[in-house]
Amino acid sequence: MPIDPGARVAPTARVHPDAVIGPGCVIGEFCIVEQDVTLGKACVLEPYVFIKRWTTLGDYNEISAATVLGTDPLDKNFKGERSFLQIGSHNKIREHFTISRATKPEAVTRIGDHNFIMTSGHIAHDCQLGNHIVVASCALLAGYVEVEDQAFISGGVVVHQFSKIGRLAMIGGNTRVNSDLPPFFLYSKFDVAVEGLNLVGMKRAGFDVEQIGIVKRCFKILYRSGLKKTEACEQMDNIMHPLADHVSRFVRASKRGIAREV
Repeated sequence: MPIDPGARVAPTARVHPDAVIGPGCVIGEFCIVEQDVTLGKACVLEPYVFIKRWTTLGDYNEISAATVLGTDPLDKNFKGERSFLQIGSHNKIREHFTISRATKPEAVTRIGDHNFIMTSGHIAHDCQLGNHIVVASCALLAGYVEVEDQAFISGGVVVHQFSKIGRLAMIGGNTRVNSDLPPFFLYSKFDVAVEGLNLVGMKRAGFDVEQIGIVKRCFKILYRSGLKKTEACEQMDNIMHPLADHVSRFVRASKRGIAREV
């Protein structure tokens, strides 16, 4: 049975008979759920949520009013073929937010687990977001952006397509991100620039004094040593620590170039 008997669907909601609605779901007034949509257990859709075709949600997601999930990509290359939006479990997506499915046939826009996505913003086609990320109100992520776990994207941030944001990176409000942001650091300015360590984020994530010290060494090597990128990565590899390895791998893999100091 596509709609589990344990789900509650408001009388004004419209759920396609081919949609799969899990146990304990609550679908509010005037929601629309199209065909080829799957909701896991105990998802809550507030009134006026629109979930479009080829969208999948895991369990315990809370979707606030007037949010639209699985929108067609804002991409002139999009030809209308089947593509997907896949959202994990335990996410909160607040009012007036839109997330697009991918552009190319069978490709996926992917949102992980335990993310808090605030109001009135957009995550574009083919983005890949990890887990425990905060996207604050009015943030805009362009196509093919990648965001690692535990990053914090403040209000009004705009992220250029193909940019990558590292784990536990913290971006200040109204920043324009047009380069890659290595993990564990703090960024701000209108044209994004590195400011230092994301000490608050690391402490909240349970980093101890030794781990914070490793990240501080990486910051000094990368931004204060005057070394070229390859040489800096070699120095971080010599630290022989997983956090330093993470920073080094991220920097080596960057195609857009990393954010610099002012």
